Amino acid sequence: MKSIYWYGAATALVMALSLPAQTQPAQTQPDFLRQGRQLIQEGKAEDALGLYQAILKSTPDSLPANNAAGSLLDWMGRGDEARKYFSKTIDIAPDAKAIAAAQRAMAMSWAFSGNCKKTVGFEQLVYQYYVTINDFYQQGEVADEAARVCLDAGDLDTAYQWYLTGHLAGLRQPDITPDRKSLWAFRWEHAQARIAARKGNQTEADKHVNAAQALIDSDSEVAKGQARFLPYLVGYVAFYRGDYEAALAQFAKADQSDPFIQCMLGDTYEKLGRKDAALAAYRKAAATTSHNPPAAYARPYAAKRSGPAETR
Repeated sequence: MKSIYWYGAATALVMALSLPAQTQPAQTQPDFLRQGRQLIQEGKAEDALGLYQAILKSTPDSLPANNAAGSLLDWMGRGDEARKYFSKTIDIAPDAKAIAAAQRAMAMSWAFSGNCKKTVGFEQLVYQYYVTINDFYQQGEVADEAARVCLDAGDLDTAYQWYLTGHLAGLRQPDITPDRKSLWAFRWEHAQARIAARKGNQTEADKHVNAAQALIDSDSEVAKGQARFLPYLVGYVAFYRGDYEAALAQFAKADQSDPFIQCMLGDTYEKLGRKDAALAAYRKAAATTSHNPPAAYARPYAAKRSGPAETR
């Protein structure tokens, strides 16, 4: 796992429409998922939803179809409807691993609704599954995922506690390597810097930014996967310091395909009075078709900021 988002952040909605993803390779996906993907790419979300619902009329216990419908409804801003499908996937999942995957999808559904508490409730269940199989790395991943949702929702104390939980869980891996230790240290510094920035504690935020930079400078293996996330962090801290020119310079170096970065660019352009650039950034973010923490924040937020045309 190479992303600071700790959820497979590049996974698009149309590539996550079968459940669980790790047991449903792309080459064996049902035809209706490929058809749905095409419809979504053409901007025909309602048609894609109708396709999934038609499949479910004949095969109501289809995990891929239920997950596809739920994911798409979240993207469309219809979370209450989405969670009916995710509840079904939890009920019909064939084993503990599949149940955990379904619960994780449900957690993301609540994230799309901006509900930290409900997200954490389902992530706790997933976390406990990984405890039972002694997978410390995934415990850390899931905890950090919950923390990210809560940070974006503005619940900073809950975010801190879950980032700490993830950090400590990852470090409990019995055969942990030095570079993996550095990775967990980098993630923890990254998280603390963002939380401090949101609380207005710039001295504390800068301290953690410097610590994150030092980890990148001292560990080439960590740098390979994580150095590209420093501009995001430095830009984030600059934004909450009110230094919008500095934030813009850093966000311009970050991953331009990340919908969260696109939202931050939009917010920064707005602060600088560049309304047209802000709107363009929001429209890019609103077009995301992912079902993960960055999209859970960016899709609803950017759809509101970019206007009705982008919420179709």
